[in-house]
Amino acid sequence: MFYRPADGHGLPHNPFNAIVTPRPIGWISTRDAQGRTNLAPYSFFNGVAYEPPQVMFASTSNKPDRGDTKDSLANIRETGVFCVNVVEYAMRDAMNATSATLPREVDEADSAGVEMAPCREIDCARVANAPASLECRMTQIVKIEGAFNFVVFGEVVGVHLRDDALVDGRFDVTTYQPLSRMGYRDYTVVREVFELKRPDD
Repeated sequence: MFYRPADGHGLPHNPFNAIVTPRPIGWISTRDAQGRTNLAPYSFFNGVAYEPPQVMFASTSNKPDRGDTKDSLANIRETGVFCVNVVEYAMRDAMNATSATLPREVDEADSAGVEMAPCREIDCARVANAPASLECRMTQIVKIEGAFNFVVFGEVVGVHLRDDALVDGRFDVTTYQPLSRMGYRDYTVVREVFELKRPDD
């Protein structure tokens, strides 16, 4: 099968959503100028640089009460900060609950029963029990093709690691089992890890 996205695919669901997988989930916490917390998952998320450490996530839709975007991006425009929380398998239901479209004044973390804690370097909340949380200062918001498509870049200025995820001096994903997004409504979990040495090692 071949199709041009501009012409449509003719399938019941968009196959593009299932091609680039698995995708890590950035559980993005933000606050607005009034100090209200927002928490939402984004699967167009990744790390993009080591020195200084930087991450990105893309926001690709909008809400009627936020104009051209959603709460997360609107809040980052106001405050310039956000926190990326890593999602573990045990938090899958809470993460999913925070994906609900709610009015801007509603705290998704509170609605989903997610315990939050203050960040150290930025004025924002983080998921208290996340395996890792990355405190970020926004560096760029890039408008890309599409009416509501924006990419947010941030420099990581603080890192929280849960103690039980550190094993022999390494951040060990097998201790908490990262959750990843597949296509459609499908997810997967990391339970097996193997090592490959590079030719230059």
